[in-house]
Amino acid sequence: MDDFYRENILDHYRNPRNKGRLENPTHTHEELNPLCGDVIRIDLHVNDEGVIDQVRFDGKGCAISQASASMLTEMIQGKTLDEAKQLSKEDILEALGIEIGPVRLKCALLSLKVLKAGIYGLPNWTGEDEDDW
Repeated sequence: MDDFYRENILDHYRNPRNKGRLENPTHTHEELNPLCGDVIRIDLHVNDEGVIDQVRFDGKGCAISQASASMLTEMIQGKTLDEAKQLSKEDILEALGIEIGPVRLKCALLSLKVLKAGIYGLPNWTGEDEDDW
């Protein structure tokens, strides 16, 4: 089963979904993981009904950080901001489907940190209290 998830991670890394930037996002945020140098930016466009009708991510980094960002964009497309706020680190780790060690955990969760900081409008949020994710 781990092979399936590893292949899925590699597929998202090699063929990222929703990669790029939006021209007129309603929400945008970018973060750097200083431990490894991974960078993720997420742009959202939220319509008048509060639904995420467009999402893009951009950045560079390891397969785990880039794949989790790609997967996250698929998870939130068509959801409301309130639904996106409810996503947790368990949702990301479940989507990745493999055991993530402590060193790679920040890589795996960088996109979620960026999403939440952007949605909540917290440009200086450290995201250190992962229980709040």
